[in-house]
Amino acid sequence: MSENLDIVVIGAGPAGAAAATVLARAGREVTVFDKANFPRDKCCGDGLTTLALRELEELGLEPHTVKSWRPVQEVVVRGPRARESRYPLPAEGGIHAAVARRADLDAALVEGARRAGADVREGAALTEASAHESGVHLVVGDDRHVSARTVIGADGMWSPLRKALGISVDGYRGEWHAFRQYYREVGPKAARELTIWFEPDLLPGYAWSFPLSDGRANVGFGIQRGGQNRVGDMKRVWNDLLERPHIRDVLGDTAVPEAPHKAWPIPARVGRVPLQGPHTLFVGDAAAVTDPMTGEGIGQALLTGRLAAEAILAARAGAAGTGRGAQEIGSRYENEVRRELVADDRMARFLIPLLAKPLIARGALRLTGATPWTRRNFARWLFEDYPRAMIATPRRWHRKMFTGDGAFAKESTP
Repeated sequence: MSENLDIVVIGAGPAGAAAATVLARAGREVTVFDKANFPRDKCCGDGLTTLALRELEELGLEPHTVKSWRPVQEVVVRGPRARESRYPLPAEGGIHAAVARRADLDAALVEGARRAGADVREGAALTEASAHESGVHLVVGDDRHVSARTVIGADGMWSPLRKALGISVDGYRGEWHAFRQYYREVGPKAARELTIWFEPDLLPGYAWSFPLSDGRANVGFGIQRGGQNRVGDMKRVWNDLLERPHIRDVLGDTAVPEAPHKAWPIPARVGRVPLQGPHTLFVGDAAAVTDPMTGEGIGQALLTGRLAAEAILAARAGAAGTGRGAQEIGSRYENEVRRELVADDRMARFLIPLLAKPLIARGALRLTGATPWTRRNFARWLFEDYPRAMIATPRRWHRKMFTGDGAFAKESTP
């Protein structure tokens, strides 16, 4: 069976769903293929920054449709010398941070794409791809042959689409590796508080406990590849972390692990992985756009999915499917991604080696916790309320750059 399609998205995670929703709303024919059937679990810390929340609001997501949705109003941070500080997020003006299981969030985004008019086909993995003069030929699912004028690759760090087109990055295993396990029947601290532990042996990585709405918590840790700990030792490190008294105190004596623990790599090299191929744009983890300092990637995935869709919509009528049109779309997309993310990536990479030193990490936390103003603004900076490199990029300056509302302000107003 063969089909001729306009725009195809490979992957229905946040990046792919965002791209499909924006395109479908604009009246474009868009078809999404994903190898999974939703809802499905996805290894993740489940944290949502202000950047992610604003993108979700723009897509029309309604928080009440995500059953594990949990707004966060305060961040508890324990430094490498056991000093604990509390960093409040603004109590007014919407939500600045939240937690939601990826199984729930991604399923809601897929349904949102369908409501917008996208044709989402689950259980259909990409098996082959080859470029030709006017588009890309794909084989998906049960030997279904598809020709598309434009393709968006939202199929993860080891993108099968990128590999099939011959533009994969050999030997790339990500800048971060993370380890996660869900717990139920957690104690009151884990049930209500978002806690981050900067353990000396994890720096510049960290451990976390993120509360979910159902008395559960997402607990895990992340390390940098090539850092103090080897990726192969993560199971041993995990068992050791769980025995530390301050972590057990947060989880509580009744906490029970739920399902097996999982580990996953995190790609974070925006601007150093090709963002486009022939008639193809790569978004989310397939574009390696994760924040290199925190490993956060949902906001960046949603953002790049939207930017890819907007680049396609901005192209001249009939441009897609021609060499010049594909080049126009790709150049516009690359320029927008670089404009939005490269300066922040550089700032994060500048800070990472500094935060790897316990003395500097301890001093930074002491400084950021000095006053109510520093505590509030550090929390907002950490959760991407404004860009990492805001101060270093004057083009982004505006009157409310440090005081703007979060997301879903209308919904959070009594």
